[in-house]
Amino acid sequence: MKVLIVGAAGMIGRKLAERIAADGGLGGQPVEQLVMVDVVEPKAPGGKIADIVCKAIDVSASGATEPLIAERPDVVFHLAAIVSGEAEADFEKGYRINLGGTRDLFDAIRHEHGRSGYKPRVVFASSIAVFGAPFDARVPEDFALTPLTSYGTQKAIGELLLADYTRRGFFDGVGLRLPTICVRPGAPNKAASGFFSNILREPMSGKEAVLPVADTVRHYFASPRAAVGFFLHAATMDTSAIGPRRNLNMPGLSATVGDELDALRTVAGDAALSLVKQVPDETIIRIVDGWAPDIEAKRARDLGFTVEDSFEEIVRAHIEDELGGSVRAPA
Repeated sequence: MKVLIVGAAGMIGRKLAERIAADGGLGGQPVEQLVMVDVVEPKAPGGKIADIVCKAIDVSASGATEPLIAERPDVVFHLAAIVSGEAEADFEKGYRINLGGTRDLFDAIRHEHGRSGYKPRVVFASSIAVFGAPFDARVPEDFALTPLTSYGTQKAIGELLLADYTRRGFFDGVGLRLPTICVRPGAPNKAASGFFSNILREPMSGKEAVLPVADTVRHYFASPRAAVGFFLHAATMDTSAIGPRRNLNMPGLSATVGDELDALRTVAGDAALSLVKQVPDETIIRIVDGWAPDIEAKRARDLGFTVEDSFEEIVRAHIEDELGGSVRAPA
């Protein structure tokens, strides 16, 4: 089996590659080759796969993905995108990468299908940003796609392309509407949702963090560990049960910022909690107000996707996976 990860230098892409390399296979089948590409060259993970290829490729450049697809990977994970805040700040860049890059990748597969009958499994990273306010307390499965950001719009268009290209038989696509992933490791990024991770990650490393919204804000979350599980399951599941609605709401945990802070206190203590400083940011408040507080995901759960049950579980997963099992005491 050959596996291609587009967007492999990002957090989920990197963790997905590490998991596949560690397992040496996917869905019970050995992976002979893992190809990892991103705008910066990804780092090859250690593990059981001898043939790992890492390349720096701008997927929005004309024809950039054609050579990758010419190798006919059996599974294509498409995670390449610029994040929500950056896509909102730079309109042209957002559409060039998040929409243009997606369309070019899908067309490269379509062209190879026309030449050889090639038909891979394609797993597309979408987002709950495809939904826009006003919301009920819980967004139902059949809620209309009414995004209120350019990023959400770009992901919604990608979902429609995925469904149509699947309908036409060019590939077997599954779109994953990801919750906000928390706790994200590494440095803060330009995502509008970044503070949800910052207010946990930084204090657990003894650093201050800024909270730009009220602690009553409710949102929808999953851990990086759960997100990797979503992609692995989507790559190997029987898609006959999905039907034509190829884009799925991933299961998540609906919780408030206050729930996050309570989990931080429970796990890391009051000293860590004191490092969170509330500094309102009207731009972030406006964006977050347009996001869903809770989302129905019965279809995905019935299809075998799983997620954490509490924020404490999410925090402890971060400690195990990123901090070596312990929290750094604040200075």
